[in-house]
Amino acid sequence: MTILHGGPSAQGGPPAPATAGTVPPPALADGVQLIGETKGSGYKKAPSLVRRSDGQTIQLTRLLYLVLEAVDGRRSLEEIAQHAGKASGKPVSAGNIRTLIDTQLLPLGLLRLADGSQPEVKKSTPLLGMRFRYSVTDPERTRKLTSPFAALFNPLIVVAVTAAFLATCWWVLMVKGLASATHEAFANPGLVLLILLVTVLSAGFHEFGHAAAARRGGATPGAMGTGLYLLWPAFYTDVTDSYRLGRAGRIRTDLGGLYFNAIVAVAIMAVWWATGFDALLLVVATQILQMVRQLLPMVRFDGYHILADATGVPDLFQRIKPTLLALIPWRKTDPEAQLLKPWARAVVTVWVLVTVPLLAFSLVTMVVTLPRILGTAWDNGWKQQAMLSQSAAAGDFADAAVRVLAIICIALPVLAIFYILLRLVRQVVTGLWQRTRGKALQRGTAIAAIAALTAGLAWAWWPGAESYRPVQPYERGTLADATTAIFPADSDRGMKQGQAGRTVALWPQGARKPTREEPQLSMVLLPRYTPAPTAGTGTPTSAPPWVFPFAQPETPAEGGNQSLAVNTTDGSVTYDVAFALVWAEGGDDVRNRNEAYAFASCTDCAAVAVGFQVILIVGQADVIVPENLSAAANYDCLRCLTYALASQLVLTLDGPLSSDSMSRLQALWQQIAEYGRNLQNVPLSEIQGKLEGFKEQIIELVRTDPSAAPGGAGIPTTSPAASPGATQSPSPEATVPSSPGVTVAPTPNPTLAPAPTSDPDPDPSQSAA
Repeated sequence: MTILHGGPSAQGGPPAPATAGTVPPPALADGVQLIGETKGSGYKKAPSLVRRSDGQTIQLTRLLYLVLEAVDGRRSLEEIAQHAGKASGKPVSAGNIRTLIDTQLLPLGLLRLADGSQPEVKKSTPLLGMRFRYSVTDPERTRKLTSPFAALFNPLIVVAVTAAFLATCWWVLMVKGLASATHEAFANPGLVLLILLVTVLSAGFHEFGHAAAARRGGATPGAMGTGLYLLWPAFYTDVTDSYRLGRAGRIRTDLGGLYFNAIVAVAIMAVWWATGFDALLLVVATQILQMVRQLLPMVRFDGYHILADATGVPDLFQRIKPTLLALIPWRKTDPEAQLLKPWARAVVTVWVLVTVPLLAFSLVTMVVTLPRILGTAWDNGWKQQAMLSQSAAAGDFADAAVRVLAIICIALPVLAIFYILLRLVRQVVTGLWQRTRGKALQRGTAIAAIAALTAGLAWAWWPGAESYRPVQPYERGTLADATTAIFPADSDRGMKQGQAGRTVALWPQGARKPTREEPQLSMVLLPRYTPAPTAGTGTPTSAPPWVFPFAQPETPAEGGNQSLAVNTTDGSVTYDVAFALVWAEGGDDVRNRNEAYAFASCTDCAAVAVGFQVILIVGQADVIVPENLSAAANYDCLRCLTYALASQLVLTLDGPLSSDSMSRLQALWQQIAEYGRNLQNVPLSEIQGKLEGFKEQIIELVRTDPSAAPGGAGIPTTSPAASPGATQSPSPEATVPSSPGVTVAPTPNPTLAPAPTSDPDPDPSQSAA
């Protein structure tokens, strides 16, 4: 996963105590390797590198390196001083050497102690470093395994592989696509396991690329192994010896892993070409994703080491503090910030200004979204566990293995977040405690800051109605969504027409929900706008009577029927009824809409809207697209009920009704209109059934009329909606009275009975405190 450069550090063990009597000649600690001066360094004075037995690489000044170079366990301090002085061109005394040994080299764990024992060193453990490393091959075996692959870095082979890889990426992502590969793989759990295995092996092959590139440049690769990087299993290769190479050799070593990922992708493409096995193309996709991830320079991936070696600054993370301090205008320039060459300092400054905000933002996002992540992980973990039980019971062990891997993949990110946060908190608390030792005021400030941070975390993670809700498929996961997770009260502010937002669809219990294959007509309520201040006064206009957070339904078009019941008065009931009979003839387009809307924002109140529309089409009509809409909504409503019912009947007649049938229809419509005017006295549970009965009577009347001779079957439709009614009766042969809309004043004791929840047609919406 990453090259183990072992960034230079200044940490080490404690200095050895001075001993009386004869002091033995200084000797190097076991395993110390002198690498030499960094070539192509971004420092004004190139540092020299030394590697300890624990793998830690340490930066030293030229003089300290010359002292170590002369230490062999036999030379005295005077002899070491002569060697260092001659090589550096400056006078050096034995006392100077003793001071450098006691204050610099012994604390770094590079020399044996005065009694000849090995020093105890404390290796640095950066937050973004690899831990729990386990070596799989020793340096000698690594050299034998990777030596044959060094030939792959021949320039002609590199050009050919790169061209083939780019062509593969273009064809797979832009021409072929991954849909068939995904379907084929997930239809067979065994293929998922095979793809995962090949991907893991390719990650190991990635490390072969680093080692082989180091060999190609003349460096000697060290051990290869595995470990944990933020709790994720990862491979590593020790290529510290590549510091002996120039800038080009080090960058080639860094890019070697990515190059071997490209080789895997090209090889898999060749296997697909021979077999036609689409699932293999997913391996190509995983290689591309690995390469993109490795190029990120913010953490210790290949991109970080490429940038470090390109600038000649191998300790980028250690440059963050001096770089940020140097940006403070009123602060005296720290000598530490002047160590880099101007161009290298500029590059490192840009890297710091990009990396620090991104890491800080990632940390804040991690903390803010942790409850949602936990809720999602818990929900999906139980789903995978249920499928695991089913697979085990059915004896499908391949699918069971996939479910186990899925559970592991769900758990690892959560554990990694807790691991990072715990380590970060421990480092911050420990650092503050040590820095404020003996400083009462500063320690008190630090404790207060820690207490405030703890209170903030408790507030962010406190269980609430939406805090631990699993992430839903319809959520976008934008930065704005992350903000509304903390400030839900502000989530609906600033909405504009055409802007994407969150919607919640409700269906009665037992109703058949729409699917992609069988969609249902739906209605979207647009957001309501807050009035702007009047010009010149700065004071807002008077509040409109429409109190709901969406726009009022538009006035119905010609031939439309709309009932709209709006109630904002506590303890009252509002009815709105719109019944309409519409004739269409002469080839008129039938685009009539029947709507019923019931909205309430009050306490102990009710809003009922019923829209009933009958459309009789005489003769031929080329376009018949009737719409039947309903909506019932409660807003800031306590113990209230909203009920919207839209019922529409569309019939096609070959000819006009006879005089007798027209008279019967007029009488029936008078009965229907009277029923609408007295609808407030009818229980809600009976309204839909009564309207269906009226439909049946109209259908029977038309069916039994010989002159009408219906050439098309009736199209009865029923669904909920609401708004003021409009009626059209274009037929000159008959004038049928209609009820364009009846609004009943609030009554203190209405007869209300909500419709059964199992009925899919009405749209009741009820809330109670």
